[in-house]
Amino acid sequence: MEDGRINEAKKTILIVDDEKPIVEILVYNLQKEGYNTIEANDGEAGIEMAFSQKPDLILLDIMLPKVDGLTVCKRIRNSLNIPIIMISARDEEIDKILGLELGADDYITKPFSVRELVARVKANLRKAEMSEEEKNSPPMVHNETKQEEVEQGQDQIIVIGELYINLDKFEVKVRNKPIELTLREFEVLKYLASQPGQVVTREALLEKVWGYEYYGDIRTVDVTIRRIREKIEVDTSTPKLLITKRGVGYYLASKGGNKNS
Repeated sequence: MEDGRINEAKKTILIVDDEKPIVEILVYNLQKEGYNTIEANDGEAGIEMAFSQKPDLILLDIMLPKVDGLTVCKRIRNSLNIPIIMISARDEEIDKILGLELGADDYITKPFSVRELVARVKANLRKAEMSEEEKNSPPMVHNETKQEEVEQGQDQIIVIGELYINLDKFEVKVRNKPIELTLREFEVLKYLASQPGQVVTREALLEKVWGYEYYGDIRTVDVTIRRIREKIEVDTSTPKLLITKRGVGYYLASKGGNKNS
């Protein structure tokens, strides 16, 4: 940035990390890719900058002074739908799962390949852009959607059994009850809802929803699916809507449950 000004034509990345060498590497490489960068060196500053600057994406370390990264993620996610990539030196499964449970979109472990991190940044920004662009697409009615519901506001709506998805308003209802989903959870549900009854592999979800052109960590998909189930199913032990096809992937059932879950 020159003179502290942000070029509005560029995407802005907020880096929240207390390790100066890491920050310098990220700043150099992200700016080389054409992004603006802003930095915070502790959790409190990260939260403040996220809300004041509203960046396009956040790279967030877990181990931070004042407020840890997991808490930062939770506070930001409660109010903002900015893509968040968690960064940590610890490769413990519990950290990764907890970060995803709190609403992080992705996770990468130090030491990391700069090339891989930049690829993940691009993938997450691309998905966020696609979500915005789809708001301007022609109205769509799918499966059991009631025509009168669509005509009221010309919104893009998908109705499958007890599941109602308004693509324009990012609204999800199950049995007429509003459900709060993160952007990533919404994207997964929307992708499965576009092809009800069709099994989608974890690899396909990573590619189509996360935007990876390479295979990331399959566990990321499983954790996200579990989070969605906790919000839309009456009993997660016997899901009726979001079904697992063991050894293959997941699908949305328009009616009833499935013994493969």
